Amino acid sequence: MKNLALSIALGTAAVALAAPAQAEVQVTTSQPVVELSVTETVKGDPDLATIGAGVSSRAGTAVEAMRINAREMKSVIDRIKSLGVAEKDIQTTGVSLYPQYDYNRTTQQQEFKGYQASNRVSVVLRDIDKTGPVLDALVAAGATDLSGPDFSIDDDTAAKAQARAAAMKRAEAMARDYARMGGYSDIRVIQISENVMVNRPVPMLRMAVAEATADASTPIQPGQVGSSVTVNVTYEMMQ
Repeated sequence: MKNLALSIALGTAAVALAAPAQAEVQVTTSQPVVELSVTETVKGDPDLATIGAGVSSRAGTAVEAMRINAREMKSVIDRIKSLGVAEKDIQTTGVSLYPQYDYNRTTQQQEFKGYQASNRVSVVLRDIDKTGPVLDALVAAGATDLSGPDFSIDDDTAAKAQARAAAMKRAEAMARDYARMGGYSDIRVIQISENVMVNRPVPMLRMAVAEATADASTPIQPGQVGSSVTVNVTYEMMQ
């Protein structure tokens, strides 16, 4: 993926030069400057899958709803651990308790029906080939709500470095083109900053237990994910 933003300023400009430790140096130039924002993306095969699993439980009292939910959620977490998922890769993302009401059309009033307790965890799978079987196993263990998978790369340092180098190379080539078209013979960098983001596929699954089937393992296609770097570079055009 390639994106570009451009602006050219003529006349005197005071430009902030990025420096370590958040320092800021003002560079004054009387030459025209060209400001480029270039994005490059490097794609790779994911090696992590993150899924969400939760349990919702209902009961007549808040205490009973929480008690039932704790028991059912423990069963799900125990199943996750039995599949070889490390403790560090399981994180609680939310616990909730809400009163439940139904609307009575006859009395035209809300009628209290009890409480619903919910508990959700986020699970990181380091063997993405097991994503489908793990989802099926969680449903069998009592999970009533699933989300994901969200695929990513555990260490995308190399991919970001490639994207950064490609973005800088393209920015320099474009700046030289603008300088040449403007009658200038050289350029120099006077400011650089960057934005980094990871592009992930949209989560492929949002499933309630009632929709799950045990006929076959849930099919999962991880595809590829992209690591993007946007460099913002200001060049001075020189004679």
